[in-house]
Amino acid sequence: MRKWEELPEHMQNEEVRYYYDILQRRKISLKLKRIFDIILAAVLLTILLPALLVISVLIKLDSKGPVLFKQIRVTAYGKKFRILKFRTMVENAESMGAQVTTKGDGRITRVGHMLRKTRIDEFPQLINVLAGDMTFVGTRPEVPKYTKRYTDKMKATWLLPAGITSRTSIEYKDEERLLENAENADEVYIKDVLPAKMRYNLKEIEKFSLIRDIDTMFRTVTAVLR
Repeated sequence: MRKWEELPEHMQNEEVRYYYDILQRRKISLKLKRIFDIILAAVLLTILLPALLVISVLIKLDSKGPVLFKQIRVTAYGKKFRILKFRTMVENAESMGAQVTTKGDGRITRVGHMLRKTRIDEFPQLINVLAGDMTFVGTRPEVPKYTKRYTDKMKATWLLPAGITSRTSIEYKDEERLLENAENADEVYIKDVLPAKMRYNLKEIEKFSLIRDIDTMFRTVTAVLR
């Protein structure tokens, strides 16, 4: 983690400082977390490679467009990066509606429904983990459109890399249903869903430990199987 004076100016506020001091006391755990990420991501990519190739073929057979969905998101210190996912929506879906998806969203493909339900669409993010832009457990990365609405306190989540999963992701695994009746899904997400999710994320920073991260990963697997 960077020294306080090396943080971007927009993060140097008292509310971020509170969470920064907590993480500073857990430097060893943070270093172990990165080592854990690299080893596990490399092992999983090696083991899953045949399955990833099969999924790639299914996506191409199911609908027109690329295998991977790439989008600009925001990670540690407000840095922008290109997140990787298996494409689950029709080509050019972003130009057809809101950034967030809702239950019954017609832009989702047949294979995409299965990939989203099992969270297999997230597997390419193992590459993002190896690159250091993401971690296994941490706040899910938002698009710049949403991070522009972050309060000073919310910016504390940028003290750590964005995550593939989190306790918040488990709590809000049915997020699409929460937005299905919204007249403007983007606005409802920004005003209601995002603040609630960020409260969970900030509590997780207070409780951070590598053991808790591993427990969250097991909870994620259990939630998907259910």
